[in-house]
Amino acid sequence: MLVKMDELVKTISTALDIVESNLLGCSANHGKRISTLCAAMGRHLGLDEDEISAITTCAMFHDNALTEYILSERPGPGQDINLVLHCRYGQRNVGTLPLRADASDYILFHHEQPDGNGPFRRRDGEFSLGAELIAIADMVDVEFHLQTIPPDRLPEVHQHIKELTGTRYTKRAADAMLSVLDEEMLLSLRDDRIVETAEKAIPSWDISINDTTSIAVLTARIVNYKSEYTKEHSTQSADIVWNLCAHYNLDLETRAQIYLAAALHDLGKLQTPTEILEKPGKLTAAEFDVIKNHALHTHDLLSTIPGFENICKWASCHHEKLDGSGYPFGKEGDDLDFPSRLIACSDIYEAVGSKRPYHDTRTHEETMEIMYEMASGGLIDKDITSDIDLVMTAHLAQHARL
Repeated sequence: MLVKMDELVKTISTALDIVESNLLGCSANHGKRISTLCAAMGRHLGLDEDEISAITTCAMFHDNALTEYILSERPGPGQDINLVLHCRYGQRNVGTLPLRADASDYILFHHEQPDGNGPFRRRDGEFSLGAELIAIADMVDVEFHLQTIPPDRLPEVHQHIKELTGTRYTKRAADAMLSVLDEEMLLSLRDDRIVETAEKAIPSWDISINDTTSIAVLTARIVNYKSEYTKEHSTQSADIVWNLCAHYNLDLETRAQIYLAAALHDLGKLQTPTEILEKPGKLTAAEFDVIKNHALHTHDLLSTIPGFENICKWASCHHEKLDGSGYPFGKEGDDLDFPSRLIACSDIYEAVGSKRPYHDTRTHEETMEIMYEMASGGLIDKDITSDIDLVMTAHLAQHARL
């Protein structure tokens, strides 16, 4: 199975924009605008499609580590983001992606300036063209809100770029931006057109499903850091699924598909307010309805990716129950296939056993007691529950010996 990597990147970028908007008040579709501008500048400069693909992917993900840094440091109002950590974490996260060209400093140095006043004090010529293009597109969009600025202010934008050429922007990046950012381009960056614009601008490329582990881990990092209490949930749920797939001797491609679905299962939770996710007391009925919507949001995001029909189904059904009492679709029994049941059970095991605002960490035995009760009540698959007990007992015993 081949995965359309560009479509998956755009979907995850949409989810990342949601987090940035919630945490920092950033505008919607920021990543798509930066990526579109980088594609246009790259083609203007004569880069090949592999180079443009790498630059546009990193442009989509240039702020991927903001959520990780913000949560781990918990900055207060007015506290500056540590740009060095932000850039290092971001480059680390994309470092394992199967990009089609060398992008080893595109995110690391995307806040550098040619006069040496960036976080790493690099000067013109000491960071790559990819980093230069992402830097100017990022800064101009942040400075002028290109999704709303009227065309009659375009000369002001151009003047800003000219005045800061050599200090904030490199000359080749500034010249490229001045060449591509005309009125037609500006209007194409509007929120009502940017999805179509990005679709045309960003190169299409496919990867094997077996090579999606890195994108799954990157996505899980973004989702995990939505809340302090879930900062390992998606990754650990996916790891449990991977171990169970090995237990069932599933072929590598099937295992990779189920793993990817497990890593993406809480993608929709990025739209859930953090104050609800971290509420220490009992949720109100209205708050629980908001929580429940995350599974539907996961479905809506993943349903846009061609060829992801099964992955979308498995990921979005992780709160369905065999008796029909689950959400968001109220499926039951035979409507829930084996991978859907597997991901649901793995999600429950990780969530029940880990610390949450409303309960402390539980032992494996305490977690399994709750799961066996759910299985006996007809809510989750009995056989998978027993297999989780077997597999995780062996896994925990092995780690205890290390």
